[in-house]
Amino acid sequence: MDVLVMVEDRPEHSTVLAHVNSVPSPLNSERPSRDVVTLYGDPTPELLALALAAAVEARREPSERSETIRHVALWPERGAVGDAAWRDEAGALATRDVVIPMDTLKNTGTHLMLECGGSIRRLIAGLTMPDWPEGTRRAISFTLTSTAVAPAIAGAQSDSFLDSYRSADGIGVDTEGD
Repeated sequence: MDVLVMVEDRPEHSTVLAHVNSVPSPLNSERPSRDVVTLYGDPTPELLALALAAAVEARREPSERSETIRHVALWPERGAVGDAAWRDEAGALATRDVVIPMDTLKNTGTHLMLECGGSIRRLIAGLTMPDWPEGTRRAISFTLTSTAVAPAIAGAQSDSFLDSYRSADGIGVDTEGD
């Protein structure tokens, strides 16, 4: 599962913790779909684990299709709430609501932290480094593979959580020795 994690200032008058959106792969492209996780305020490893849990849990629908577009908001009091949309075999637009209770997100997030909390913390450290150029969007792209993710994604490997980091704006992280 390809993921882009971004950090933005907290929206005014909103308690939303994060947004998780999916971007399907372009037609006739071998590039996989991508989930975009936007964390608001000061990012923490626990918040990133909850947001990644929302991305994983939103994919668990049995009728999930690779071209599904999901928009999910993570709320402290409601869990993850949003919707998913895709074209069915006849070409008609199909939608479903996505509601993931906070207990489910906490359980999956805890599993992700237990399995690879060090990698999650390194990703947060990269996003919170003080030397990002002013005006630059803080974002790091990586590939997520985990035993928690494998049931949600066909063909996923379950050997490691962060199989690789890819550079974003020249920031790279060495994962040797994990």
